Amino acid sequence: MSEITDSFLEAYAESDSLDLAGLVQCGEVAPVELIEAAIITIERLNPALNAVVHRLYDMARASAETVDRSAPFAGVPFLLKELASSWTGAPNTNACFFLKDVVADFDTEVVRRMKAAGLVLVGKSNAPENGWSITTEPKLYGATKNPWKDGITPGGSSGGAAAAVASRMVPIAEASDGAGSIRVPASCCGIVGLKPSRGRVSLAPFGDYWYGGAYFLCCSRTVRDTSAYLDAVAGALPGDPYTPPVPDGSWLSLSARAPKRLRIGFTVTPPNGTAIDPEVKATVLATVAALERLGHDVEEHDMPLDANVVWKTYTNMTCVQTAATFGYHETVIGRPVTQVDVEPVTWAIIERGRATSGIRHISDVETIRQVGRDIVGDLLPYDLFITPTLTQLPRPFGYYDMSEPDIDRYNAKWTDAVFAFPFNISGQPAISLPLGWSDDGVPIGVQLVGRYGDEATVLAVSAQLEREMPWKHRRPR
Repeated sequence: MSEITDSFLEAYAESDSLDLAGLVQCGEVAPVELIEAAIITIERLNPALNAVVHRLYDMARASAETVDRSAPFAGVPFLLKELASSWTGAPNTNACFFLKDVVADFDTEVVRRMKAAGLVLVGKSNAPENGWSITTEPKLYGATKNPWKDGITPGGSSGGAAAAVASRMVPIAEASDGAGSIRVPASCCGIVGLKPSRGRVSLAPFGDYWYGGAYFLCCSRTVRDTSAYLDAVAGALPGDPYTPPVPDGSWLSLSARAPKRLRIGFTVTPPNGTAIDPEVKATVLATVAALERLGHDVEEHDMPLDANVVWKTYTNMTCVQTAATFGYHETVIGRPVTQVDVEPVTWAIIERGRATSGIRHISDVETIRQVGRDIVGDLLPYDLFITPTLTQLPRPFGYYDMSEPDIDRYNAKWTDAVFAFPFNISGQPAISLPLGWSDDGVPIGVQLVGRYGDEATVLAVSAQLEREMPWKHRRPR
């Protein structure tokens, strides 16, 4: 292995995943050199950011020696989110004290596909306990910092992944989304975050999370990386509960095609009656103007959604599934979970889930199904729908506080993400793109929502905006 020079580290930082894999595929760089560059970068930056909570360097070096150099992400350093996905031999704690000693003894299906794509695990990224926050401040591992500005959240629940990608520790990292947890941190950290269509990525060996409300994909810095990653991990298994339509070509190739003239709707009016930050609104309107310049037909359309009522119903539904998940965790740990094993809001969630009757739960599920149909129907006239990702700039640390024991008071703080969770319910693909920055240099994300199963249009327009309003070379201090 050649010496890892400062110039190589700078080239590593400026390259996306496909650039780096191309160097491996043509024999210019060995996979282990990319891994060492990632390790050096993590060791330099992570003490200040706390984005990587498990450093798996020995595992990475061993994997780099055997990686398939023809794979699409050959040798690319990668972080797995410390939530849900299992990679044999890696910690699997969900950032929860109750699970702090758990090590995965199997690969989930998506991890098997990551490995086949040539990704090399160098560590695991921070997440809030059990993913129940749009910040990343778990008591078990401590807060992840936003690389753009001190004192503000990187978002959550994929905040560790987003901070690591934005700061150039790795070019791509796993992320997941139950109410905005890919898109929110992508917005806070100035990167690309796609929530795919329901069922696009198999959850095997598990059957379902939150009745199709939870999704797995990645954070990256370029649209093409996200498109190629979707190609690598997408696909339903026989018997999966949701099976979206499959396009004729790869998402990478489809993302590079110029889209036809589209009918695009947009809104800057939150469907819960709350205010929107003027800089956020201005960024959305600038995006709309760019889309008009690109030849698309754009019109304003506000969502007729009673978001506060729907959010409460969605919360009640997910509380039941969270309580059931902890029932499974109890079989792994070998004892019941207690109040001292989890953060206060987690305990409140478990208690509410346990106290909810089966009849009430089924009624909530039915309501959510109907709301999802209504959202899809409302937006059916549009090929694409544009919203803010967050209604406000990233909040200061402590704003979303998991030591709050009242689940309703805690959830009232989630109103900033009112444009995110509806599309977890509807199943539509939605991406956050870093299309603006505040006056003091904080990223602002804009969300593009497509029709169910039509990631191709979302990605193609995203690529258009990437060229029209470029962000790739913006870097935190």
